[in-house]
Amino acid sequence: MTITNEDELAQLKDVGRIVSLAMQTMADAMEPGMTTAELDAIGASILEQEGARSAPALTYGFPGATCISINEVIAHGVPGSQKIRAGDLVNIDVSAEKNGYFADTGSSYAVPPVAREIARLCNDGRRALMQGIKTVKAGSRLNAIGASVEKFPHRKGYTLIKNLSSHGVGSALHEEPTEIATWKNPADFRRIEKGMVFTIEPFLSLGSEWALDAPAKDNDQWSLYSDQATPTVQYEHTLVATDRGAIILT
Repeated sequence: MTITNEDELAQLKDVGRIVSLAMQTMADAMEPGMTTAELDAIGASILEQEGARSAPALTYGFPGATCISINEVIAHGVPGSQKIRAGDLVNIDVSAEKNGYFADTGSSYAVPPVAREIARLCNDGRRALMQGIKTVKAGSRLNAIGASVEKFPHRKGYTLIKNLSSHGVGSALHEEPTEIATWKNPADFRRIEKGMVFTIEPFLSLGSEWALDAPAKDNDQWSLYSDQATPTVQYEHTLVATDRGAIILT
């Protein structure tokens, strides 16, 4: 989506506020012993109260209001009977639709007690996201985002998941521009347009580089696993590109 007026921006800011509120409320409520279904219900309640609908459920028939991924599951985890444990690394991803407008956000949280290595990974994951956001400006190349993000983890000794990328959003959950890499992609010559709406969501890892489907025996068509089962974090914002930089909606 490329916005053209202030009303569209206001609508996007509203749904961006809602997904951020749902994610933060879930994070604040999360504690050992809680099931992921119970945590998801909290997010679903916020969306309902705010007049929004779960975007993955609406768009893809996802069996939950939000995606909750724990440890080796790094994306699209299905809420259910799994219990959150002390020391787990939990990713909460919330996307929603309201009045035809979509926003998407995500964050990883370490459940105390938190190992020093994991605390550092979480902090650096947030920094990697902001590194990419700083490059956003109308007229710049989209691949500048990935080139900027990639420098950070390489200096720190991390890896990036390279088959999960950022995407356009706004009038749908996933739309043009698709496949926005959070690593260097010299073959991408696309430019950022003024008013363009998209996500940035790097997956920073302690060794994994690929997301894999769940084993066939699990009968799970949604969850994605890190290839080396190493700790991996994801942080995501939805934003709008302007001549002066990015407006963060979430």
